[in-house]
Amino acid sequence: MGGILSRFAQQARRPAISFFTAVTIIWPAAVMPAAARGPEAIADVAESVIDAVVNISTKQTVDMRSGEMPQLPPGSPFEEFFEEFFKNKRGRGGDDSDHTPRRVNSLGSGFIIDPSGIVVTNNHVIADADEVNVILNDGTTLRAEVVGRDQKTDLAVLRVKTTHPLKAVKFGDSDKLRLGEWVIAIGNPFSLGGTVTAGIVSARNRDINSGPYDNYIQTDAAINRGNSGGPLFNLNGEVVGVNTAIISPSGGSIGIGFAVPSKTVVPVIQQLRTTGEVRRGWLGVRIQQVTDEIAESLNIKPARGALIAGIDDKGPAKPAGIEPGDVIVKFDGHDIREMRDLPRIVADTPVGKDVQVVVIRKGKEQTKTVKLGQLEDSEKKVALNKSAVPEEKSTVKKALGLDLADLSGELRKRYQINDKVKGVVITAVEPNSVAAEKHLTPGTVIVQLQQEPVTTAADLQRRIDQLKKQGAKTATLLVANPDGDTTFVALRLQ
Repeated sequence: MGGILSRFAQQARRPAISFFTAVTIIWPAAVMPAAARGPEAIADVAESVIDAVVNISTKQTVDMRSGEMPQLPPGSPFEEFFEEFFKNKRGRGGDDSDHTPRRVNSLGSGFIIDPSGIVVTNNHVIADADEVNVILNDGTTLRAEVVGRDQKTDLAVLRVKTTHPLKAVKFGDSDKLRLGEWVIAIGNPFSLGGTVTAGIVSARNRDINSGPYDNYIQTDAAINRGNSGGPLFNLNGEVVGVNTAIISPSGGSIGIGFAVPSKTVVPVIQQLRTTGEVRRGWLGVRIQQVTDEIAESLNIKPARGALIAGIDDKGPAKPAGIEPGDVIVKFDGHDIREMRDLPRIVADTPVGKDVQVVVIRKGKEQTKTVKLGQLEDSEKKVALNKSAVPEEKSTVKKALGLDLADLSGELRKRYQINDKVKGVVITAVEPNSVAAEKHLTPGTVIVQLQQEPVTTAADLQRRIDQLKKQGAKTATLLVANPDGDTTFVALRLQ
């Protein structure tokens, strides 16, 4: 899917609007097909909820200390302002020594969920703002305080003080949405003020690689810059999603917008309202997708589940007996069909709960009981190192395109391999080989073959030969980068 994925809070300024003459064919309402006009309920819903949808105005003071554009969080509503400011400054030959503080405004959207003044919006709309104001549909401006925010789901809760109850809306059940069902988006596109657009649900459970819990509603309702944090309604006037991102080459709607579903939003908002933070379950494992090749080598049919690539020594999975190479196929009664199902289900499970986890180990199902821990925001992210160099021919080189060596002190020093890492080190990868396709690099250590530890290069070569003679089509390796982070790789045996 081409285009640019973008968060879309908008700098507070109106775009230039061009007026033009065109030849237009106008269909009389009497002959226009009803389906083309859309459900008549759209007007009723819009009228009943419009007063609960608000504009979010933010201000930030930035000290311009140099000619370089400041580093901003991805999707920050201030990105466009800074790009334009520094572009204009360079064009005028501006002095980089100018230290004058600048006041930057930005506008997004939000909606009221409690008459007392509780407002929901996107985290990126209010991120790093010095001042946040909520502008009601009648133009009233109220100073807002940030109750809590969650970066992982890009949600935030605000509170405003008011002398009278405000119009509020309720959440609906996003799980009941059907493909093709009509939905209504209301927000503040291009800083124009409250705007209603309608479309259908194009897809559900979309993963756009924006975070660990992606399960977006995709809609073709027109969503543009400034709509961030606005509600997506069903035809019952219930909020089924929070508009968050679009795919667009220009920043305008091309009919591909994404909303966080209410099923994800509601528990996050409840926690933010009561504690100001979100507590999520933590299993203490690193996982990867079960590909067809890995499934075949581990005798899992059909390919499913989440493959455990590594275990945190301080996490709850280790004392429960979960091991690298296990494939989690069920967690707390929920089937794990693919890798990305597991993080969402674990996160939604109460901290401290004793959970039944079904794993497949060496082709057989086992059930483990885990007391779930709490996820900390400081959990480090996984990353594999990459690089390259050549050596002598071997059976493994012919089969996989790898040169191997026993892990000596000199090789540890050369590749800066952690002392805790045990196994056989890759010293070279043949270009265009099976191993090169899987991005294996010199300095990577092979820890296991077919879920059995390997200690020497000779032992690994012998076992690869055995697999080939047995007619195996793939070999599954557990490999570690120099820091000790592990992942499984399935290699075809040519």
